[in-house]
Amino acid sequence: DTLTMEFTAIDYSIFALLLVLSSAIGLFYALTGDRQRTVQEFLLANRDMGCLPVALSLLASFQSAVAILGVPAEIFRFGTEYWFLGCSYFLGLLIPAHIFIPVFYRLRITSTYEYLELRFNKTVRVLGTVTFIFQMVIYMGVVLYAPALALNAVTGFDLWSAVLTMGLVCTLYTTLGGLKAVIWTDVFQTLVMLAGQVAVIVVGAWRVGGMARVWRVAEQEGKIAGIETCHHRPPPAIDPNPLERHTFWSLAVGGIFMMLSLYGVNQAQVQRY
Repeated sequence: DTLTMEFTAIDYSIFALLLVLSSAIGLFYALTGDRQRTVQEFLLANRDMGCLPVALSLLASFQSAVAILGVPAEIFRFGTEYWFLGCSYFLGLLIPAHIFIPVFYRLRITSTYEYLELRFNKTVRVLGTVTFIFQMVIYMGVVLYAPALALNAVTGFDLWSAVLTMGLVCTLYTTLGGLKAVIWTDVFQTLVMLAGQVAVIVVGAWRVGGMARVWRVAEQEGKIAGIETCHHRPPPAIDPNPLERHTFWSLAVGGIFMMLSLYGVNQAQVQRY
């Protein structure tokens, strides 16, 4: 059977509500408190946010449609070796927590690039800033395109109109409400994403006939694999061949460096710390 997915009135309502509430949070912080008059308020949320909203915001920052759509597709297509990347999260998050963040926090800096100037010079700071802007512009293009593509598939909503709508809503609440609005919309969006993921797992497993059947079918199709097996060929786990899709080196060591770049020095995260 071909399974077609189409939006119903409820889906459209939830989508519209998501955009309206995100904009409303920005408007609320533009009209209350210090009203984003100071740099401290606009860029650093007055340094008075609680632990939980900041933690959820950190979680949401790089939990984009690329990850939500891409990772399940990767594992569905190539098998479960990719799970090993999760092991790199432990070291990749402990190192920033104990080495990077204490330094940035004690210096009371607004951006990581201020640190580059303090440690080296203005040229290094400018180069770091330009590299970050270049990377984030490309990244934002991809993360706006991915949900627009998904939306286009289930609604027939014009691709570029979707990109423009989401881009404008995000720009609106960020420029109006500053970092406080960004953090609280992140909290709201994290809860929506988690609820969506749980719903997909529960409903998907239920329709197939339970998690045991999901696992059995995946096993029959040769999709369940540890780090030591790859596409039914068993190269050693520590094979340094860069042409292998997944190896210990690319997932564990590469994963740690990816985490350091995202959670150790990326300005989007450091600003929240």
